[in-house]
Amino acid sequence: MEPGRTNLFVLFPVFNEAENLETLFEGFRRLIQEFSPSYDVHLLMVDDGSGDGTPDLAQSLAAGLDITVLRHPANKGPGAAFATGFAYLADRLHADDWVVTMEGDNTSRHELIRQMLVRTGEGYDVVLASPYMYGGGFSETSLLRKLLSSGANLVVKDLLGIQGILTVSSFFRLYRGKILLQLQGRYGKGIVERAGFESMVELLMKLVIVNAPISEVAMRLDSSRRKGKSKMKIMKTILGYFALWRGKKRWMAGVA
Repeated sequence: MEPGRTNLFVLFPVFNEAENLETLFEGFRRLIQEFSPSYDVHLLMVDDGSGDGTPDLAQSLAAGLDITVLRHPANKGPGAAFATGFAYLADRLHADDWVVTMEGDNTSRHELIRQMLVRTGEGYDVVLASPYMYGGGFSETSLLRKLLSSGANLVVKDLLGIQGILTVSSFFRLYRGKILLQLQGRYGKGIVERAGFESMVELLMKLVIVNAPISEVAMRLDSSRRKGKSKMKIMKTILGYFALWRGKKRWMAGVA
């Protein structure tokens, strides 16, 4: 890390994503080329127990890039992977740094990061990429999947009292360093405790609790960009959303 330069960390969990990595790292190289004049860009990959050679292939494809690969010996879930990544950043992150979290399957759109950074100039500490905003949407996604996604979105927002935010579960987000440091001071270095996909809702709840300024940008979610199937188990994730209710009172009290 170069003194006096602002860091842009890109944190992404992966689980058996070998067939998606070549395209993913092509996108990272374009991202670094775009942002390196203004930021020191660091890639942080958390391998969540892959059995298909994902971490070794990633190291090969990332030759010449600033990348750190953290490994779980067994699959724990994306929430656990994000917690590992946030804990790693705890002693490396400065208040004026930025952290982008994104999927490792090519469904996050690197080209939106510039727009997300522009939005932070309006005073927002967190910017979410939302397929539910006007101008966003879904491509190559089944009607059932979209209905389940929309229904879960509505239920979660009503159950947990999250208002004014269109998307609650997307991995693709931009965070100002100071807001993550604030959450770590309150909830521990890993920030989230839920291990599954519902961890992103947990994190959003905690951001709302600390009154973080949050905005969104429109994103078109194109599932055809992903090779292979989604790793999300729908019913398990929905049950995980309801389980968040049990932690709400404790998190509002600032207890990890």
